[in-house]
Amino acid sequence: MNLSKHITLKHLLINNQKMIGIQFYPDKVIQALIKELPNPRWSKQYSMVYVINTPKNLNLIIKKFNGIAWLNLGSFISNKPILNNNFVDINSYRSRPRVDSYKYVPEAFLLKLELKRYAFNTCKVYISQFEKFINYFPKTDIIKLSEHQVRAYLQLLVQQKKSNSYINQTINSIKFYFEVVMGMPNRFYSIERPRKVQKLPSTLAKEDILKMIDMTPNLKHKCIISLLYSSGLRRSELLNLELTDIDSKNNTIKIKQAKGNRDRYTVLSPSALKLLRDYYKAYKPKQYLFECKQTQKKYSPTSVLKVVRNAANKAKISKSVHPHMLRHSFATHLLEDGVDLRYIQVLLGHNSTKTTEIYTHVAIKKFKGIKDLLN
Repeated sequence: MNLSKHITLKHLLINNQKMIGIQFYPDKVIQALIKELPNPRWSKQYSMVYVINTPKNLNLIIKKFNGIAWLNLGSFISNKPILNNNFVDINSYRSRPRVDSYKYVPEAFLLKLELKRYAFNTCKVYISQFEKFINYFPKTDIIKLSEHQVRAYLQLLVQQKKSNSYINQTINSIKFYFEVVMGMPNRFYSIERPRKVQKLPSTLAKEDILKMIDMTPNLKHKCIISLLYSSGLRRSELLNLELTDIDSKNNTIKIKQAKGNRDRYTVLSPSALKLLRDYYKAYKPKQYLFECKQTQKKYSPTSVLKVVRNAANKAKISKSVHPHMLRHSFATHLLEDGVDLRYIQVLLGHNSTKTTEIYTHVAIKKFKGIKDLLN
């Protein structure tokens, strides 16, 4: 194979018909072979040659250039696994009362979310953002929406001063429909995303967190705050903990199917374990570590937020405190105590050390140890 010759295949939609775009650097051999394909045409809009998208034409292109050029088939062949093993129930979106003047996500959109088993929160965001997008163009069929219209809608969001995160969620929902549902990856490959703003995480002093725990009389609430901080848990991870996830012999907690659908272990503080033993004797949870007393279902995210905020108010902390702030504090305090960044990355479940490195910017104790260069 001649590695100096490269061809990339793209999904295009021209005159409401699926096409295979053929992108390559000028080369006489490639140009001659392309002329042998069935009815090749040139697109001024996409600046590339294209042929009708059929399995027969795709196979023909692969055979035609086999051994002649390196073919990038990433847009047409996907080996991505299903994201997790949990069933996602989004039937509530199917059973919504329907209004004729409103455009709803197609059934194929909902089916693909279920098949891919995205987290329920991701499903909610994708459905909401995509419906806002398609209802901005009420008279245009979804499949006929163009790159120009996508850009116009994104420009509107910028003018409305929507956050970068909001705009990225919108782009993800649009790309999900065209690339995953309709099988047309990279149709909007030239859509630019807003730059991600890197914000420093908000943390609390260790003394303030210990005060929050000390001033919380309810044993269950005390355990919730203790685990969020001492184990660096996300709120969703805390709520999904089952009794069998607590390993008291090895002082570890197993986090199953966390963000990124990865399992991991984190530390279980001996002090937190003592509180948990007292809590178990008093509350006797059945399956989940933290359950609603009335329904015996797992505790709600709103309840955890209230627990943390009430504790912060009692400790007279002036900041607006939320559960994730305890996780940020966990990482920052470990770093200040000299724990290796790689170890902290594993405990937090970060895929890359780059994500964990942000805590180096808020480790105040490290700054205090820097020598005075003016002295």
